[in-house]
Amino acid sequence: MTEGDAGPMPGWARAAAGAVHAIDRICRWSGYAVAWLALGTVVLCFATVYLRYALGFGLIWLQESYIWMHVAVIVLGAGYTMMSGGFVRVDVLYTRWSDRRRAVSDMVMTLVLLVPFLWVFGAGVWTFWTASWAADEGSLNPGGMANYWILKATLLGFIALIALQGAAFVLRGLLVIAGHEGFALDHGGHSADQTL
Repeated sequence: MTEGDAGPMPGWARAAAGAVHAIDRICRWSGYAVAWLALGTVVLCFATVYLRYALGFGLIWLQESYIWMHVAVIVLGAGYTMMSGGFVRVDVLYTRWSDRRRAVSDMVMTLVLLVPFLWVFGAGVWTFWTASWAADEGSLNPGGMANYWILKATLLGFIALIALQGAAFVLRGLLVIAGHEGFALDHGGHSADQTL
């Protein structure tokens, strides 16, 4: 583990650093996996268009499958996007702040805005998903994809990945406040491949 700028880490800081690294590995893995899904989306979209316009027939399930894949790219890539600073935000003040002030800002915004959002959104998604599961919901289109609950389950993955990355933001903030500035995120030029 990195000791940071404050010398040897106490036990809580080592545990927090280990949790941050584990969460980042999970979010990095999901980001790499959805990058391959993005390629799959393009291939399926091309196949759908080629079949329809070059060969004169279409497959509804194929068309719906690339839409499903695109949804998975967006929602399951959110933890990676959050980790790498890819979400849109106004950096007029944030980039001028010290690492400590940014860490406090990230912690406060995570606890005040992200946690309540995830709680409310999670309750709604759970209801949405369980109803789909119970009804074994399928496509409204003849020949379309069955088991819509699989698609809707990606929203549960979104909630889990964003919640994990929110926990990592809070833990990073605590580490930076304790003097371990090596855990501060530099979203101004941060790469997701950078060791955090």
